[in-house]
Amino acid sequence: MKIKSMMVPNPITVTTKQSVEEALELMKVNSIRHLPVVDAKSRLKGLLTLADLKRALLPSMLGDLTLADMMITNPITVSPDDDVEIAAQIIYRHKISGLPVIKGQRLVGIITESDLLRAFIDMMGILASSARIDVVTSDEPGSLNRAIQIIHDQGGDIINVGMTAQRTTKRTYFFRLVPCDMLPIKEALESGGFNVQAVME
Repeated sequence: MKIKSMMVPNPITVTTKQSVEEALELMKVNSIRHLPVVDAKSRLKGLLTLADLKRALLPSMLGDLTLADMMITNPITVSPDDDVEIAAQIIYRHKISGLPVIKGQRLVGIITESDLLRAFIDMMGILASSARIDVVTSDEPGSLNRAIQIIHDQGGDIINVGMTAQRTTKRTYFFRLVPCDMLPIKEALESGGFNVQAVME
């Protein structure tokens, strides 16, 4: 999935000529926490966050700070054609909450941790009506395929599959299914030698 399919296009921006109060008001009115700072040609100059603005509010009212003083200069950016995974890795590794999206030098969007969370929820079908069964398998080749076959044989319709990230001799897979009677699936998996950790209907 590309960033351009998830980013907020044409985000609200400010210039360094605007005041801290104006920037805060824009954030408040639009319920946002990031403001890219651009020049007259929409070229990215920096990034403002709500936390930084709040910390600088009093000094700015005393005339000591401007938006140019408070913005993050040379913020980390991504391209609209980068994979979403790249944005997720950058946000996680650098402990930041949003990334400007640029094409060339021009700002074309912004992607935030909220956008990534929404994508994860959509991909996992968490908000859709579903059932879930957590199954422990060995790391033997074909274990996952055997578990999937058992679920299908019992009438289970799999929406998606997740797994634990740790590399061990055993793996836990999380099968999200279209709502159904989970008892026959659980019993068939256990008869097939799998350890069913949890069932949620």
